[in-house]
Amino acid sequence: MFEDRIIIDSEIRHGKPIIKGTRVPIDIILGSLAGGMEIEEVAGEYGVKREDILAAIEYAAKVVAKEEIIVHA
Repeated sequence: MFEDRIIIDSEIRHGKPIIKGTRVPIDIILGSLAGGMEIEEVAGEYGVKREDILAAIEYAAKVVAKEEIIVHA
C-alpha cells in the first residue's frame, strides 16, 4: 500500500506528497514516467526504489478515482 511509502508533511516541499525518506515529490516521479522514462531509469535518477514508484502510481490512481467530474450542458 502506498501509505507506507508516500508522506505529506507541511514542513517538506510545501506539503506536496513525497517518497518517504526523500524529498522526491510524486509529481516528479509521475512526470518522468509520462515523459517516457522507464521505472528503472526513474529509480536510478531519483534514488528511489521500484516499489516507491509503484506506490506513487497507486497514490495518483486513488486521487484521480476520488475526483468529481462536473459536466456543464
